[in-house]
Amino acid sequence: MNDNWLKSNTFHYSKFKDLNLLVAAKEQKNLSISLCLPTLNEERTIAKEILIMKSELMVRYPILDEIVVVDSGSEDDTIEIAQAYGADVYLADDIFPQLEKYKGKGENLWKALYVTKGDIIVYLDADIKNIHHRFVYALIGPLLLSDKIKFSKAFYDRPIATGKNKIRPTGGGRVTELVTRPLFSLFFPELTQIIQPLSGEYAGYRSIFEMIPFPIGYGIETSMILDICKKWGLDVIAQVDLDRRIHRNQDTKSLGKMSFAIIKTFLNRIEKQGLIDLNKNIFNEMIQYNLVKNEYQPDIFRIQAIERPPIIEIPEYREKFNIPDQILELKGPSPIDRHPIDRQI
Repeated sequence: MNDNWLKSNTFHYSKFKDLNLLVAAKEQKNLSISLCLPTLNEERTIAKEILIMKSELMVRYPILDEIVVVDSGSEDDTIEIAQAYGADVYLADDIFPQLEKYKGKGENLWKALYVTKGDIIVYLDADIKNIHHRFVYALIGPLLLSDKIKFSKAFYDRPIATGKNKIRPTGGGRVTELVTRPLFSLFFPELTQIIQPLSGEYAGYRSIFEMIPFPIGYGIETSMILDICKKWGLDVIAQVDLDRRIHRNQDTKSLGKMSFAIIKTFLNRIEKQGLIDLNKNIFNEMIQYNLVKNEYQPDIFRIQAIERPPIIEIPEYREKFNIPDQILELKGPSPIDRHPIDRQI
């Protein structure tokens, strides 16, 4: 395996701390930038995330043009808090109401493409306890300062919150090390250079995101990497060290469900690429067991093996962004060959 990419396309967030330089590059390239926060019951952290990004990257430095929250139907005060702090808030179910409704992070990210306006879109998880504006500007930096990089992904140390004000200094990334990295090692060893492929923080040009499908659930990060690399190559991707991210811990059974969805997404992708031939249909149920009154009872988790198509195929999207229908006739138009706001062919 050639590790040139790891050396040339890996950055520390401090490389992009000159925010005036980023503002100048944004203005020179005539770009707009959107931040999207997909949410579901994030009332404890959403206010601080919006407040920091708005004050530092909109008021103090004009890097972000909008902050958009796409919510899956929170039952707490997430929506009211996000609105109160000035974000543009949308319910996922209200976007493309003519389509069948699904729940999942990938669904929110896909629908965000329709309600955001930016040429660059930053996706950021809404549960980050140690939020800092570097989580956004460091992902934007490679896109603005390089002409070849079109997608950037975060990595970090992941100390785990184990209780009130208690942090375990190491840990996290378990699904990556136990599931994703072994699969990458078997089929795409060059992708093992991506240190945290499942990180929930990434940014890219709209012209990348609109050309790839979005699984509605946990498989979105895996499919995104595989599809971008297949379509445009690893060199359009950068990864940025954000230092430290503190997040909610999930129990082993929850991680098992996540792993199940990722494995299924991965198998789907490599079958489409002709790398394997599945001689039977694989199932959509993850079977776990609970001990109830001294008896083991099955706990079945069913996933919806559904992907949204590249959003550029949706007529309403093309109409809103003034994209000619003829663009669908092109064989994978490259985001490198056209300005992200230039839709002419």
